[in-house]
Amino acid sequence: MRFLPAAALILGLATSPARADLAEAVEGQILPGTAAFAAAGAALRDQAAADCAPGPELRAAWNGAFDAWLAIAHLRFGPLEVDGRVNAIAFWPDKKGFTARMLGQMVADRDAIVDQPTEFHELSVAARGLFALEYLLYDEQFSGYGPGDYTCRLVQANAADLARMGAEINAEWQTEAAPALLSAGAAGNTTYLSQDEAVRVIYTALLTGLEFNADSRLGRPLGTFDAPRPTRAEARRSGRSLRNVTLSLEALQELARALMAPEEMPQSEAAFASVFEALQAVETPDLSQVGDISGRLKVEIVQQRVQLLRRAVEAEVGGHFGLSAGFNSADGD
Repeated sequence: MRFLPAAALILGLATSPARADLAEAVEGQILPGTAAFAAAGAALRDQAAADCAPGPELRAAWNGAFDAWLAIAHLRFGPLEVDGRVNAIAFWPDKKGFTARMLGQMVADRDAIVDQPTEFHELSVAARGLFALEYLLYDEQFSGYGPGDYTCRLVQANAADLARMGAEINAEWQTEAAPALLSAGAAGNTTYLSQDEAVRVIYTALLTGLEFNADSRLGRPLGTFDAPRPTRAEARRSGRSLRNVTLSLEALQELARALMAPEEMPQSEAAFASVFEALQAVETPDLSQVGDISGRLKVEIVQQRVQLLRRAVEAEVGGHFGLSAGFNSADGD
């Protein structure tokens, strides 16, 4: 998936657009989210260091980190772009199965990089992050390890790497990215020459997040009517595919509300409520029901409502700020 720069995605800024509450978006949503992800990453690192076995405590810490990630995963600009962090944290979709192959090869070869924390970040993103840990904690291929085993050290190295990235992202948002957004248009701010540019990048994150849910988190397992692809669901091994959609949409709703008051976007609020209602009808946490005709329909309804939600946001939020989408931000690889 390639996410295009905001300047390329968002066109048509009106001459005198309405003003957004950037402080609410940054201080009320983004900074608490990055702080929570950093804390969850540190908790995961510490739990892995104490007990690397794939038991309930470590899985709970991993799920906590994944939950925290979904609150900021749509912010694909600034600190999340540095050093390819987005993919290093969440390498998905993995269309060619690189993660399983790379992890299996590392375990077979006993790759010494797991004992070199200052170099671990140079490892391919396919063998790092939340999805690499999902394989190690939930896939039978990697089960049965304990303290001192190579796989144990691989789990600990990945958890430490996630904690490092979470801490760096939070620090850079606190000291660089947030001040740049909040001072947009001020003298000396070369990142955002106007407040309108700051609004654009947040609006882009909102739209791109909605598209990713419809096209990837829901679209990939849906496949086609004749060829559903339930094994392509995000985080299916851990049974959190549906949870990921729900948490992501909750975070996106809060971001939209930071830009505009709920009463200013009644159609978007109604569309969000409609999506959450449809999500309640989905029975399988891993979206495996897409292989069944009646079950598939319920997931299709969610996807259709997310698509309608995106159009409502474009009309109300985009229209409010004089912004329009130039083309599909999810186009690409």
